[in-house]
Amino acid sequence: MRLLIILLFFQTLSFAQYNLYSINNYSIKQDSLLQPLPTKAMFKSLLIPGWGQYQNKDDIWKTVAFISVEIAGIISSIQLTNKAENIRHDFEKYGDDHWTLERWYNNSRLIFPNNWKNILIGTHKLSLNINGNYYFTDELSNLIEIYRWNDISVIRDRDFYENIGKYDQFVGGWDDKYDNPFDGKGNWYTIQKENVESIILTKNKNYYRDLRHESNQLKHYSRYAVTTIMFNHIISGLDAFIVSNKKNNFPKIRLNYSRINKWGVGGVQITYAW
Repeated sequence: MRLLIILLFFQTLSFAQYNLYSINNYSIKQDSLLQPLPTKAMFKSLLIPGWGQYQNKDDIWKTVAFISVEIAGIISSIQLTNKAENIRHDFEKYGDDHWTLERWYNNSRLIFPNNWKNILIGTHKLSLNINGNYYFTDELSNLIEIYRWNDISVIRDRDFYENIGKYDQFVGGWDDKYDNPFDGKGNWYTIQKENVESIILTKNKNYYRDLRHESNQLKHYSRYAVTTIMFNHIISGLDAFIVSNKKNNFPKIRLNYSRINKWGVGGVQITYAW
């Protein structure tokens, strides 16, 4: 027991002057923690394109190029989206001003005198609201026997604005001065589409379709800009990883200090970064 106490005393004495808070007594140094690594550069560029290239001390043009593509993509996406939304408001207002449900009902009977009920039923439907109750236009011929036109309102949702410009079924709702819709001239006219089907148009409907098409095209371009931004992040991240890996792929060898070892060497540390 006395021998054990003596050994503990000398062991405590030997470590009494060992500074636990000195970073020099640890094998992992602060500069090792702060050393740029490929994964660190990659994640920086994935977050902000060009950041990893700046960390790798690449040519400045690479950093500028990735940042420029990012800024151009963001600005383009915002501008295209805003322009598409403005045109969407324009064509929706134009549809509200020039298409009505009552006119659609009356003109459908005029355009298709022998088939107008089937036209109302059709393959596509508009939603209706009557005193808080909801119906569809395939019931319209029955509903007008019960309700007045002032009681029936069409729900102007996304489907409404698509249907009135896309399908012949709803062409009767446009307010152009009526003439023969089955010839190729006048306010109402028919055009051939890809030698497969014909489309009945009016001047107002055609203008509406052009506005809607332009809005949709701008939305597509905006999505292309977003895709460009995404690929810019990925390419910048991969480039930063590859370049940083080339600069840091050589193992670093360091001797670790130990007070206990006779020669002061506690081991060999080999670091490989990827």
